[in-house]
Amino acid sequence: MIKGITLVHAVGSADAQSVEMDKLKGLFEALGFESGKGWQHDSGRGESFLASVGNLELVSGRPPAVPPLLIEVTQLDHVHTIVQQWMLVSYRTEEVETLLSAPELTHWNSRLFTAQLTPELRLGFWQSENPLHNKPVAIEGDMSAEGMRFAVVTTRWNTVITDRLLQGSLDALHRSGAAKQDIEIVRVPGAWEVPNAARTLAESKRFDAIITLGCLLRGETAHYEAIYNEVARGIGQSQQETGIPHAFGVLTCETLEQALDRAGLKAGNKGFEAAIAAIEMVSIQKKLAVKQ
Repeated sequence: MIKGITLVHAVGSADAQSVEMDKLKGLFEALGFESGKGWQHDSGRGESFLASVGNLELVSGRPPAVPPLLIEVTQLDHVHTIVQQWMLVSYRTEEVETLLSAPELTHWNSRLFTAQLTPELRLGFWQSENPLHNKPVAIEGDMSAEGMRFAVVTTRWNTVITDRLLQGSLDALHRSGAAKQDIEIVRVPGAWEVPNAARTLAESKRFDAIITLGCLLRGETAHYEAIYNEVARGIGQSQQETGIPHAFGVLTCETLEQALDRAGLKAGNKGFEAAIAAIEMVSIQKKLAVKQ
C-alpha cells in the first residue's frame, strides 16, 4: 500500500523567487537527482527531487552523530568534488573549509562527508564500503574447485588458438583448487566433434562439469555458420538433457588476429573464463540441490 516517502525541509526565505532555492536546485540536478513535480504560489514554492531508493530509519537512545538527511551515493570522492565546486561559487573559500568536511571512514563500514548548505539544511553524503551492500539476496556460486571433477574437450584444429585456451582453463582450475588428477583432457579433431565427446563425458556421470574449447574462423563460404550453429546447439542440448553444466569456450572469429586476442593476447583468455563459469555453476547446482 505504501508508495513512497517524502521528506519536506524548509530552505531559505518564503520568496517564491528565492535565489538560494535556485542554487540548491542546480546542485541537486548536477548530482543526478531526478526532478519531481514542484509547486508555486504567492507564499512560496516547492521543488521535488526523486531518488531511486528511499529509506525511513527510526532510532532510539542516543541520536546518531550524522545529519538527519543522508544521501547514499556511488563515487563519493567525485560527489565531494561537485559539492565543493558548487560551494566555492556560493560561499567564500574560508567558509567552505568549515561548512564542507572531507570524506572519512565511519564506524559503520562506510565513508561519509557532510555539507552545511544553508543554516537549516545539513546533508550527509555516504558510500558503503561493503561491496554487497543493497544487493538483493541471491544464491551465487563459490570460486573454489576443490573436490570437483572436470572434463575439458578441446580440438586439434587451430591448435595455435586452442592450446592457449586449454592453458587458460587449466590455469583457472588449478588456481581455484582443482587437483590435477580430477581434470581429464579429451582432444577431438575439430569443433564439429566437440558436442559428441562432451555428451559422452557428461553421460558417464564421472564429472561435475564439462568445459568445451574450440576455434572457428570465418572463411569465404557458409561452412562457418553451419558448423557453429550445430556445435552450439549440440553443446546446449547435451547440457540440458544430462543436467551436467557445460561451459562454452568455442571461439567464433572473423580473423586469426581476433582469435589470438580472445585467447589471451589482448581481450582476456576465454578458456580461463569458461573454466571459471564451470566452477561457479557446479557450486550453484550443489547449493540448489541442498534447498530441494
